[in-house]
Amino acid sequence: MLNMQEATSTTQVANKVAQVTLAFWIMKICATTLGETGGDQLSMTMHVGYAVSTMILMGLFLITLGLQLAAKRFHPPIYWAVILTTSTAGTTMSDFMDRTLALGYATGASILAGLLLLVLTVWHASEKSISVEHIHSRRAEVFYWTAILVSNTLGTALGDFLADDSGLGFLGGAMLIGGVIAVVALAYRYTTLNRVLLFWIAFVLTRPFGATFGDLLTKPVSHGGLNLGTAGSSLVLTALLVMLVAWTTYRTPRAASL
Repeated sequence: MLNMQEATSTTQVANKVAQVTLAFWIMKICATTLGETGGDQLSMTMHVGYAVSTMILMGLFLITLGLQLAAKRFHPPIYWAVILTTSTAGTTMSDFMDRTLALGYATGASILAGLLLLVLTVWHASEKSISVEHIHSRRAEVFYWTAILVSNTLGTALGDFLADDSGLGFLGGAMLIGGVIAVVALAYRYTTLNRVLLFWIAFVLTRPFGATFGDLLTKPVSHGGLNLGTAGSSLVLTALLVMLVAWTTYRTPRAASL
């Protein structure tokens, strides 16, 4: 909660990002998995193509981001709508880079990793912190969402690399990323490693987990998937995410008190 000095400052805004809890991580994985299936639904199943899909989904991202920036307090539906649009746009942007531009998964992931490090470095130099607990200025908000968009795009490329180029397959890639996420969670619980660093590592890793898990749900059995299809998987994930957002909205006192 902001103190009186912060609340009266014209340069500061309420922290409008979700609190990092177990529910946050469940919803993040659900949203990123839906981003993978939803992005593939538009670009591949509907044959719109990666470039056009990226333009459409980037437009949706900018609309939801505008609503988020204009809001005066934390609104879970708006916040998670932005997370979802960064995931869907990140899916098609990554595929455009890796496939249409023929950069390949490894090169695309390397470029995006460098870009993410640059965003975080500039953010830290500007705001003196990249902690999500200190998003109290418009500039910090913009850095936060830029980092999320880049990290979700990076996660798609990394997930595709693990599933396709590494030989692990969709299930193997999901299990590997899930194991690394578990190690990060244990490090957060039982070590004194920097909490902000661990958060961003986990945040990036949940995207390739969602990408590989989404591919596991949708791809044909002959390609190592479960062949549930992009439409069916997207509908199930949408229903689950909507229920979780509704539950979070009901349970979050901050949404009503700020």
